[in-house]
Amino acid sequence: MSFLTALRRISSWMPVLQRSCTRSCQIGARATCRLLHTPDHAHAVNTCQRQRGATSLQTRAFGLSAFRPKSTDDLSSSNGFHEEGEDEDFLEDSEVEELFQQQIPAGIGEGQHRVFIVHPDVKWGSRKQHLTTAELMMAEAEGLVNTLENWTVVDKMILSTKTPEKKRIFGKGNFQTLTERIRQTAGITAVFVNVERLTPLSERDFEEVWGVKVFDRYSLVLHIFRCNARTKEAKLQISLAEIPLLRSRLKNEMANLDQQGGGSRYIGGSGETLYEIQQRLLKEREIKIRLALEKLRKKRHLLRSQRRHREFPVVSVLGYTNCGKTTLIKALTGDTGLQPRNQLFATLDVTVHAGQLPSHMTVLYVDTIGFLSQLPHQLIDSFSATLEDIKHSDLLIHVRDISHPETANQKVNVLNVLKNLQMPDSLMNSMIEVHNKTDLIANYESAEPAALPISALEGRGLEQLKEAVEEEILKATGKQILDLKVNLSSPQLSWLYKEATVQDVQVDADEGSAVVKVIISTAAHGRYKKLFGSR
Repeated sequence: MSFLTALRRISSWMPVLQRSCTRSCQIGARATCRLLHTPDHAHAVNTCQRQRGATSLQTRAFGLSAFRPKSTDDLSSSNGFHEEGEDEDFLEDSEVEELFQQQIPAGIGEGQHRVFIVHPDVKWGSRKQHLTTAELMMAEAEGLVNTLENWTVVDKMILSTKTPEKKRIFGKGNFQTLTERIRQTAGITAVFVNVERLTPLSERDFEEVWGVKVFDRYSLVLHIFRCNARTKEAKLQISLAEIPLLRSRLKNEMANLDQQGGGSRYIGGSGETLYEIQQRLLKEREIKIRLALEKLRKKRHLLRSQRRHREFPVVSVLGYTNCGKTTLIKALTGDTGLQPRNQLFATLDVTVHAGQLPSHMTVLYVDTIGFLSQLPHQLIDSFSATLEDIKHSDLLIHVRDISHPETANQKVNVLNVLKNLQMPDSLMNSMIEVHNKTDLIANYESAEPAALPISALEGRGLEQLKEAVEEEILKATGKQILDLKVNLSSPQLSWLYKEATVQDVQVDADEGSAVVKVIISTAAHGRYKKLFGSR
């Protein structure tokens, strides 16, 4: 690559990142410093203000769409609902879209790809996989590639290595064998190295040797996320997760310039090199995204408080990607608006759907993003605003695709992610494990007595699951089942229908009274006694 070509490619970042910088200045230096706590952030904001000259500085606040039930009546229909916070302080759709489309990592989103997959089979050490095989991990890698439209796997190779930490991962002989295989395979446009994350140095070296774009699991999964993103929240979180890729790309571009003596040149009279300017603009872009997501986190906290006030129990449904979570929620709620897809990472946003338990109690089922093995912690951190909802649930349902050959390994990966998210012990101990897709296994019998076998697609085992959910919800929420005697001439019965879950009413017409069987929270029962006495 010539010096001028490399310089033009890096300089092309400037207008887009500067637009991001300009808008981020509207947030204000105080919020920026409070969020990231580093001494050079005030300098970043002040520099951005100087670039804007006499333009007035106005604070723009941020907010994002979330979920709120409209009323208890809407929920009792078991249909899904969409909560909406107040419209003020929202980041406009056009701004989020512009941010989302800025600097898509080079080479990954350009139409179709014909992919060669190489899986490094680590023979020993801390990186050796003990709960799976190289063949199963290769099959998952193929599934990731095939998830993307117009992407095809043209060849694949499992190659042993004893040195996964080295720049080229493989020993000299195996690397030469791999390189010859790639060069001899016609039509390859990309190589997918099935590791968690490649260093910028390794990525650059591979691309120079093989002459095609190189992906790791981080960049490929992130591109799948990008293709499935629909909401502001998902797009902002993906934009944040892409910052490390943009930094890697910047390092590689600057390395090309340094070889030609151009990377350390100062730009104008700023006293900054081109690399320092780009790093600063990336940091300012990251600040803007984090501020927007922090606003979202506060909005979510408010909505969770509103749910608690309405006393709707929340059940988070989680599991490995493509295990059937959405299909299960559709079966439990009858929500026809849910359209499950046989696709990895089809769900990226938290969605909330109302359903009824056998006692007619309304619960909210939360559909969450699927988990995956070898996902970098940095990527999980970017989706922390979404995953945080799980921690505030009343109950977790762990859905497993019991027909999958790696179901045991998938369970371990899901539990590890939950551990890293620091899930409360009470939630982990009460979690219900569900063995889904039993319709794909003849005469299935679970080896784990506590697990519930179901087929969400065929509706098998759902009543037993609802009963188990109800039992755990009563324990978790402190609700109780009571028989209350009411005077039919008073507003007691209508109050109970509004504030509790009425299961049964036995009327005594002669007395003008009734015995009402209700599920009621301790707080609501206290209000009832205050209003109507202990009758």
